[in-house]
Amino acid sequence: MLEASDKPIALIDCNNFYVSCERLFDTKLHGIPVIVLSNNDGCAVARSDDYKESE
Repeated sequence: MLEASDKPIALIDCNNFYVSCERLFDTKLHGIPVIVLSNNDGCAVARSDDYKESE
């Protein structure tokens, strides 16, 4: 069994991950500001860098 100090640690930077996924499946979104909303409550879950710059 692994001790607490022996456990591997992973750091994953998913900055704009959902925007990247949307752009992968819909190529018309390349080059335009994109914001991705959650399914149930309308909260923004991801914003593209160009969207952040336009604010």
